[in-house]
Parts: sequence; structure tokens; C-alpha cells
Amino acid sequence: MTNETNHISVCVLTYKRPSSLKRLLGDLAKQETVGRFTYSIVVADNDVQRSPEPLVSDFAADAPIPVTYCVEPQQNISLARNKAIANATGDLIAFIDDDEFPAKRWLLTLFEACDKYGADGVLGPVKCHFDEKPPKWVIKGRFYERPTYPTGFEIDWTKGRTGNVLLKRQILGAGDSAFSPEFHRAGDQEFFRRMIAKGHRFIWCDEAVAYEVVPPIRWTRTFMLKRALLRGTIRMQHPASRLSKIAKAVIAVPVYAVTLPLALVLGQDTFMNVLVRLFDHLGSLLTFVGIKPVKNQLVTD
Repeated sequence: MTNETNHISVCVLTYKRPSSLKRLLGDLAKQETVGRFTYSIVVADNDVQRSPEPLVSDFAADAPIPVTYCVEPQQNISLARNKAIANATGDLIAFIDDDEFPAKRWLLTLFEACDKYGADGVLGPVKCHFDEKPPKWVIKGRFYERPTYPTGFEIDWTKGRTGNVLLKRQILGAGDSAFSPEFHRAGDQEFFRRMIAKGHRFIWCDEAVAYEVVPPIRWTRTFMLKRALLRGTIRMQHPASRLSKIAKAVIAVPVYAVTLPLALVLGQDTFMNVLVRLFDHLGSLLTFVGIKPVKNQLVTD
């Protein structure tokens, strides 16, 4: 990659999270580039009321880098991603969630890994961050820790997500909708499934760290269980793996159910871990039989 063409559009999808968006924008403005690329920010708002527009406008007025604000009025994460891409000018596109914030060398580390491994995209870890001290059982249960892999590890589509990723613009196709709206929340994995089927390679970079803020509302048992049901629902959106997910769920639900009394004796963290896994599979089963287990969008701030 040459310096003449190295421009990264950092795409941020947002929906009614003003405090976390403000924090993210501030950290994005401080990214180190060591002269290897330039970058800009695209904020794609999925709120038809345009609630964060004044915040973004104030930030853009003093920001050292270009900032573009756009709105996707239809509530759909995949459509919001496509809107961000449509407003991006870079030959490289990064995605980061509005409840995350990056390390200072986040973008540079992604860029260098993409160059070193000749990959079509690079994913990095998202580590949990608590502004306030959570209950001990939340930490001990590791509910918000995600899998990580060695740097250079080539991922398959099941590990694909857009919370911390850098993509080459050329793989998205001119004029195409990169993310399929019919998949909505599962659109990121479906995107990686299609891209990998076309022969594109995506690698992991464990040093390109972003942090996810976990607010107190996410420490509640109710939130964790609703989130688990929603995950089970999302899994059912992938036709390629639907039957295997159902087969696993049919076995897992009764196994986890009978394990609950023992788990309770072992402590709150163990009990909630088993219960969350039970609800994960229960969400898939309920969706399979036509029942929508989570009717409203989860509140995250």
C-alpha cells in the first residue's frame, strides 16, 4: 500500500448513545498515523430524529480531521452500515461501535497488520471496560470477555464482526450493498460468509485493541438473559447453520436445565453462566417454532 492512496474512513454507527459517542469521537481524533495514512470519520446515525447531530457538528467544527454526518432513517443495522460506506471516501474502511473507544495506535496497528499479511481485512479484540466497579460475580463470570486469537490467525465467517475491523474498500464492490438488510443484526457474519466464499482473506491482530464500555444496566440478570435470547434469535438468521444450531439446542436446553441446581450451589457467576447458555439455546428454539422471544430493542445506555 502506498502513501498516495492510503486514506481510511472510520465508520461509526450510532443510535441514541450521546455520552459514549462523544468519548469515542474524542479518542478517534487522537489516533497516531506516523505519516502512513490519512483518515476521516463517518458517523452514520440510525435515529430518524437525528438526536446526536448537534454533538457531531460541534465536534466536527474543531476536529483536526474531516467528519461526515449522515442518517439512515430505517431502523436496521445493515442499512446503517451501507449508509456509512456510501459516505466513506477512503480506500480502506474501518468500523468501530459507538459504545467502544480505541487505543491510540488502534488504527495504525490495524493498517500495519493489513499491509504485513496482505489481507483483505483485519479484525482486532474488543475488551470490556467498566467506568464503575461491577459486582464481583460479573467479573468472575467473565460475561463480557470475548475470544481472542494469535496475530495473523485467519478467521472463518463465524468469527466475523464489525465492532473492530479494517476492510479494503475494493472488496465491497462498486454500487453494491455490502451488508444484506434482510439479516439486520446478523448482517456482519453474513457479510464475512459471502466475502470468504469469494476468496477474500481476513486475519486477526491481537494488538489492535478497542474497549467496550459496559454500563451498570448490562450487569443485571434481566439484561443478560434478554441478550442471550436475542443471540439465539440472531443465530437462526443464517440458513447455512440453522439445522445444526437447532440440533445443538435440542440437546443443550435440557442438559443446562438439569445442571442449574448444582450451578447455584457453586455461586452466582457459575449459575448465571449456565442460565445464559440455556437462554442462548432457548432463543434459537423459540425462534424456530415462530415465537419472537425479545420483542423490543435492548437498552444499552
